[in-house]
Amino acid sequence: MASSALAKPQMRGLLARRLRIHIVGAVIVALGAATLYKFGVAEPRKKAYADFYRNYDSMKDFEEMRKAGIFQSAK
Repeated sequence: MASSALAKPQMRGLLARRLRIHIVGAVIVALGAATLYKFGVAEPRKKAYADFYRNYDSMKDFEEMRKAGIFQSAK
């Protein structure tokens, strides 16, 4: 037998310590995903809508659809 005894493993608080580590990691991953979505999807979409409606003429669009015969009530 070895002359030195093995160190006892920590048995108390294992779940709490691991949960604390995993919760912090999950929060960091969630914030990263939210940031990527905001700047990768939401902001370009907002800009595209703003660009589209900056020069959009609804009456011109309506007249084109009316001439194409899409509407039954507006001739």
